[in-house]
Amino acid sequence: MAVDVRRVVEIWNPVEKCSGTGYLVADDIVLTALHNVLGCGALEVRTLGGDLKWLAAEVLWPLTEPPDLEREPQADGALVRITDPGWVPPAGTEPVRWGRIDGGPVVADEQRLACVAVGFPKSEVRDGIRDTKEIRGHIERLTGLKSGGLITAYVDQVAVPGAWAGASGAALFVRGRLIGVVTIDRRRDYDGDQLTAVSVVSLAARPGFVAAVGELVPEDVTVADRGGQAPCTATVYDVEVPPGVNNLPELPSPIFVGRAEVMAELERALSAESQTITQTVHGLGGVGKTTLALHYAHDHAGAYRLVWWIRSDTPELIEAGFAALTVRLRGEESSGLTTTQAAEWAVGWLQTHPGWLLVFDNAEKPGDVHAWTGQLRASGRHLITSRYKRGWVCDPISLPVLDQEASLALLSGIVGNGEEHEARALADELGHLPLALEQAGAFIAQREVSIAAYRAMLDQYPARAAAAAPGGFDPARTVARIWRITLDVLEEQDPRAVEILRIAAWYAPTGIPRTLFEPLAEDPVDLAQLLGLLADYNMITLDRAGVGIHRLVQMVARTPSADDLHRDQARILAARERATALILGELPEDPSGNVAGWPTWRALLPHIEVILDAFEPGEDTAATDAILTQTGQFLQEQGQLSQATDCFVRSVAAATRLFGEDDPSTLVSRNNLAVAYRASGNVARAVLLYERTLEDCVRVLGEDHPDTLVSRNNLAYAYEVLGDVVRAVPLFERALEDCVRVLGEDHPDTLHSRNNLAGAYESSGDEVRAVLLYERTLQDRVRVLGEDHPDTLVSRNNLAYAYRASGDVVRAVPLYERTLQDRVRVLGEDHPDTLASRNNLAYAYQVSGDMTRAILLYEQAAAGCLRVLGEDHPTTKVVHANLSIVRAQHP
Repeated sequence: MAVDVRRVVEIWNPVEKCSGTGYLVADDIVLTALHNVLGCGALEVRTLGGDLKWLAAEVLWPLTEPPDLEREPQADGALVRITDPGWVPPAGTEPVRWGRIDGGPVVADEQRLACVAVGFPKSEVRDGIRDTKEIRGHIERLTGLKSGGLITAYVDQVAVPGAWAGASGAALFVRGRLIGVVTIDRRRDYDGDQLTAVSVVSLAARPGFVAAVGELVPEDVTVADRGGQAPCTATVYDVEVPPGVNNLPELPSPIFVGRAEVMAELERALSAESQTITQTVHGLGGVGKTTLALHYAHDHAGAYRLVWWIRSDTPELIEAGFAALTVRLRGEESSGLTTTQAAEWAVGWLQTHPGWLLVFDNAEKPGDVHAWTGQLRASGRHLITSRYKRGWVCDPISLPVLDQEASLALLSGIVGNGEEHEARALADELGHLPLALEQAGAFIAQREVSIAAYRAMLDQYPARAAAAAPGGFDPARTVARIWRITLDVLEEQDPRAVEILRIAAWYAPTGIPRTLFEPLAEDPVDLAQLLGLLADYNMITLDRAGVGIHRLVQMVARTPSADDLHRDQARILAARERATALILGELPEDPSGNVAGWPTWRALLPHIEVILDAFEPGEDTAATDAILTQTGQFLQEQGQLSQATDCFVRSVAAATRLFGEDDPSTLVSRNNLAVAYRASGNVARAVLLYERTLEDCVRVLGEDHPDTLVSRNNLAYAYEVLGDVVRAVPLFERALEDCVRVLGEDHPDTLHSRNNLAGAYESSGDEVRAVLLYERTLQDRVRVLGEDHPDTLVSRNNLAYAYRASGDVVRAVPLYERTLQDRVRVLGEDHPDTLASRNNLAYAYQVSGDMTRAILLYEQAAAGCLRVLGEDHPTTKVVHANLSIVRAQHP
């Protein structure tokens, strides 16, 4: 980069008592940031090395009234002359070459320009000698130069990591050319990933600069000699955010009253001098916390790099909110990530791109949010809304109910002026709760009834909350009265809308996919009208993410009431059953292998959890049992083995109660649980369950039933995993013999059994028989199933493995290569079998001595596993272990 560290100097401002960095651009002239020398004429400098002597210096430029840097940040540059008689400039230095980044053609590898700056952060001392810190990064060719002559550079690596306050004034170099002066705040530690610099071109355009520094002809660095340098490689979080990025929902209503004091308090809290601020707003459900946060976020969106709204009712929704940020920033590149992986990427990006605002809306528990904000303690602002007051890391702001005048203004804004006395009385009866007032106003406006008529309707229902003190009323019951009156009208207009509301009450409160309700409508237009009707009465919210329903409405809809026909026990239980059936019908087929269905699974998981929580384990139905089974299979494939096991344990209990110990479906559930035990490493427990299941299958179904054959095969495989090949091999042999006799030589289950027996031979050390059986199985599968069937690809992979295990790497490598090629073509890049195949080929390369290709393939496999399967998946762990070994052996 042609940075001459002998030219780097530290500057001391005796007036402001602060230090900064400068760079010698001539024998006795130092270029630095103007804010380093403001307020003083005489100052001091010193250079590198063990000599700590300060040298006298003075400001050379500008000598006139300094500009206002708040309004003109591009003027933040200065020249200092060293006047000390003992000053000796470094010998043998070459003239500084000036540069610029605008102008010149753009070619493919010039989208990013590598850059470097050297400064004195905190005047670091190592081994008794002052030292500099080198900051390397890059500039986006098309966006790095901002209007006004400011340069944005991204930090890719910093020697001696940590904060680097004091580096302001450092010279910024690209390809040996000095292109700008770093202008970070010298008074604070700054550990983000961006530098701001004033361009040389901008300084040269200001009066007196060129005359003071001498000849200055900036060269275009985009066409400069690269000196053999390779293009800069982008980091994983190297994603620039365009101005205005946010996912803020629309304001629920333009009417926003009675919150001026609280809003001012919130603004003061979030604008305090601190790198990170976490502020919580708490209050009753329906009191307007979300509305307050939305107004703040909309009003201040321009003050932040990014504003991101995260629904925080459950830990899963919080994780999904971070994952959605990754989708926004990375687009199609994020399609193969699991929710956890996408959320982790978002956290990493936020950690390295400070200056954002995150809004955690409706957080149920402090710990759910702290798990994320703890990772983002030095990067931005957190605004949290919650019904809970205690347990936060800050002093929460309390949001009370509206006062009477604000309540009146809110009602008047919705229904119009008039009936002031009735409006005041209604506000009192509703406890001044904004949600209740808004819903009441919507009903009155939609039905064009008077406020007095509406109050008369309320009087018919004696169960209402007290309206004494703000804390003395029950908001759920307040909403319940409004809920009933509104549903009476909705029932008259279209009973299906009421049914949708009852069903939605059994899902998570936000992000309910509209597709879940399609069976309740005639067509998409009809469904849109039904949902629109509910939204008109503020019973639900609609956005691109789906349908939302307030938790208070949900609570009312789930609670039976003898006084409310809409909430009789039978209707509530029927709605729960229908919600369960709709979820079951929406689940994608083949949870383990259907990668294309994984995004749908992730969207449905929060709602599945709520549905399952709505049933006591002793209440599970055949439908919830089916959901448990499929959800367990999906979670197991995602590497979430503990959660998968919990699903299967509950499924076994449900099937046993519903169908009996000996029912085939119960035996299948027991087999699934054994598979989960084996996958999670609890093989001994799996064996016991497999043995019992096989015994019951033989007794109930008979020796030759297909499920019995599968059960025998599974038990044999568990023995093999346990290392007990003495028991595994005979059981595999019998399983194969029975499959041939019952199903025939060419049945897929027979071929599967033959493949497993070959694996057992291999485990027992009988490699010759293993290879022969693998070869036969591959031939049969090609003939029966075809070249591209997934089972055929498994056989080809296994045969390659057997060749390699027997020492025949020459035959193994081409077979592995073909298997990987076929799996990429047939299953796709991100299928778990494709990832395993890539790992296997890498190992074959390793054994054959081709370490370059082995490491490259291991790295590709590891990245794919993390992206698709997650770090806890067994395949991911195997791949990373292999990669670590080969890197250790061949660094």
